[in-house]
Amino acid sequence: MTRLGRGGAEVTSLGLGAAALGNLYTPVGDEQAQAAVRAAWERGIRYFDTAPHYGLGLSERRLGAALREYDRAAYTVSTKVGRRLEPADGTGDDLANGFAVPAAHRRVWDFTADGVRRTLEASLERLGLDRVDIVYLHDPDDHAEEAFREGYPALEKLRAEGVVGAIGAGMNQTEMLARFVRDTDVDVVLCAGRYTLLDQSAATELLPEALQRGVSVVIGGAFNSGLLADPARHPTYDYAEAPRQLLDRALRMQAVAERHGTTLRAAALAFCSAHPAVASVLAGARSAAEVHDCADQFATPVPDAFWRELRATGLLPPEEPS
Repeated sequence: MTRLGRGGAEVTSLGLGAAALGNLYTPVGDEQAQAAVRAAWERGIRYFDTAPHYGLGLSERRLGAALREYDRAAYTVSTKVGRRLEPADGTGDDLANGFAVPAAHRRVWDFTADGVRRTLEASLERLGLDRVDIVYLHDPDDHAEEAFREGYPALEKLRAEGVVGAIGAGMNQTEMLARFVRDTDVDVVLCAGRYTLLDQSAATELLPEALQRGVSVVIGGAFNSGLLADPARHPTYDYAEAPRQLLDRALRMQAVAERHGTTLRAAALAFCSAHPAVASVLAGARSAAEVHDCADQFATPVPDAFWRELRATGLLPPEEPS
């Protein structure tokens, strides 16, 4: 377990991202979700990340239910604030937001101090917990002023009160995360999709700043939403159709991996975890089989010759660790 920044939370080097347990794109049954969490536990994963956004609370409810059979002191849970859920009278589903669940609630952007506390209280109720270990401000891209003026100070107060162990922000961009690292006392930032085999933008400013200031980084989106898991079968990048140039690059990387007796999945996970600022890599999974595969790939050494060929062919910048 690695301690996050100066906070009181610890994470395993591989964590389980629970968005899929909230029916991301396609339904997942309760038993399947529970089996995925159980498989993660069997493989030594003790860090679990969720959010109200994931399935309008379904991910939190399922994760909390699955973790109930384990010692609370033995695992770490993170959730997020910034999208408050309100009951909705609408019919239909939430697929427009990516989740195959009934549209029984609606999301309300709210980074106010009151909104942060109310959102966290609702998350604790869904999780069935009296505390969470890490809380992130979730995607404050278009709400920077409110997030820095009210949301972050509210989290700082919750940390001081001992309600949470570590605080931070989680986003799909690097610029604002770097600002959180520089201008606040966050323990950790969650950077999704911006430090991968296909996108190293986090290495320019965010990761060096975090390393210098003692702020931990959790990496999400190691597979860039599918392209680096299996580019032939899942040619999606950042939840949309992959641009041809990126698809070709991923396929070339996959061919290099196969020549060196490894897999693109193993390389993608190894790349994310190699940077000294990175404390944990989150792997999203919707079944026990996917969890076991991620754990197997994460534990698989990637030959040095693979990295040398990527750099020699320009598929990876020469300065990136691996």
